[in-house]
Amino acid sequence: MINEIIYMNGYGLYVWSAFAFTLLSFFLLYAVTKSQYIKEKNKFIAKFGALNSHKAVIAKSQSVNKEILSSTSRI
Repeated sequence: MINEIIYMNGYGLYVWSAFAFTLLSFFLLYAVTKSQYIKEKNKFIAKFGALNSHKAVIAKSQSVNKEILSSTSRI
């Protein structure tokens, strides 16, 4: 039973290698996206922290900034 799943009538090598390649690609895409997100988030926090209180209130009211700030607890 388990051998049939592994060998798949001779196509197992192709199927499992494609499966492994897909999982590796998804993992790399996730890692790159997460690292870019953290870098951009840190840039935003650095820029947002330099604003005076009046400009900070205006920035918080903008919809794009609300989405960014919703997951940030440092501000």
